[in-house]
Amino acid sequence: MTNVPEHSHEDHAQPNPAPAATNAAPASTGATTHAATAPKSARTSMPMPPPPGHKKILGRIFGISMVSCSLLFSFLTWWELDIRPRTDDAYLRANIVGIAANVSGYITELNVVDNQKVNVGDLLFRVDVRPYQAELDLAVANLGLVDLEIIALKDAITQRDADIVSAEAKALYDVQFLARMEPLLPRQFVTPDQIDAAKRNVRSSDAMVQQAKAAASQARANLGQLGDINVRRQKAQANVVEKQLNVGYCEVRSPVAGYVTNFNSSVGQFSQIGVQVFALVDTSNWYLLANYQETDLRGIEPGMAVEVYLMAYPGVRFHGVVQGVGWALYDPNQGSNGVLPTVSPTLDWVRLAQRFPVRIVMDPSQDAHPYRMGATATAIVETLKRRQVPDILKPLVPDALESWLETLAVPAPTSPDSPGRGNEPPPTMPAQIVQPNIVITPIATPKTTNATSPTAPVTPNP
Repeated sequence: MTNVPEHSHEDHAQPNPAPAATNAAPASTGATTHAATAPKSARTSMPMPPPPGHKKILGRIFGISMVSCSLLFSFLTWWELDIRPRTDDAYLRANIVGIAANVSGYITELNVVDNQKVNVGDLLFRVDVRPYQAELDLAVANLGLVDLEIIALKDAITQRDADIVSAEAKALYDVQFLARMEPLLPRQFVTPDQIDAAKRNVRSSDAMVQQAKAAASQARANLGQLGDINVRRQKAQANVVEKQLNVGYCEVRSPVAGYVTNFNSSVGQFSQIGVQVFALVDTSNWYLLANYQETDLRGIEPGMAVEVYLMAYPGVRFHGVVQGVGWALYDPNQGSNGVLPTVSPTLDWVRLAQRFPVRIVMDPSQDAHPYRMGATATAIVETLKRRQVPDILKPLVPDALESWLETLAVPAPTSPDSPGRGNEPPPTMPAQIVQPNIVITPIATPKTTNATSPTAPVTPNP
């Protein structure tokens, strides 16, 4: 039996490429070595070491700070909106003047184009004046004829007055003749027939006098003289003035200063009386229609200053004054059926606040920032509402912050060169709503100064 040679352990051992120093790692890095040499799936499931304690504290401080800032900014926003209500639902408006001729006729001349700026009295267009000039000439001639008729009527009055004198003289003679004849009848120097004839002559003379006076009165009525005014001539003269106006109406001039709009006319077009040819935007009076929610109307009153921003000029502040607040809105859900109102039986679960128009008179437009009708605007009303920090929050609010909060209602001073105002002074606010700044503080921390109004009287309140 052949003996197999025995091999030693050293003969089957694989050569180790790593040096011996590699296996001699310190004991303190044992966990790291095992984690680094562990499989990938094992490494991802291993728990991460907890973060240091100071990082937890910083995270909590950051979270609390964010919440506190959010609450603070929310409170300041509510405070600002309550004192200075604002709306983006506002549009710039101006009066539109329709241009129409007072006479009918063909347009013979046009002196404007669309979007042209015009001033008061500028000639816009002309209507054919020839037929109206002919009517004026006829009225002038008729006035001359009336003057001649007046002279003739005055002469007729003189003649009628003379007829009255003649009739009265004849009547007086007949009366005197009858008086002389009546004593001769008893002595039979005259006959009764002669006496009767004399009496008839007296009555006839009286009738002639009355007839002459009636003719004179008719002549004066035909003259048409009432005091110092002759109505016949006044009528003819008024006709002349009317024809002169018609001739003047053939030239249509601008009644306001503004811009031509909706122009679509040409020479030769027939202009009807009262039919608008085009329109003018009156730039002398600009106003803003700001639609505020009904919940904001309680703090808006006429005379309050308004800060306006137009979308066309970002960052430019304009100014206005509240003229009034609308009193009515059209309600499509409620009408009338005879004398009884008709009310819809349905009611939405979500009830939206109605918006009422607030009319704000704007300052005059400037060349650098001209107004345009229909421009979108944002209106902020300076209500000058005085609001104080509640007593329960005063110990938590610093003094400087409290004074600043209580003076948010005071509007910023208007710069004299601001657009839309020029060098005019700011609008005068009602005196009854301007009050000195009085800071109410607890007894522990009384105040003796006012941060925003150094000249205001100091009135410490317990």
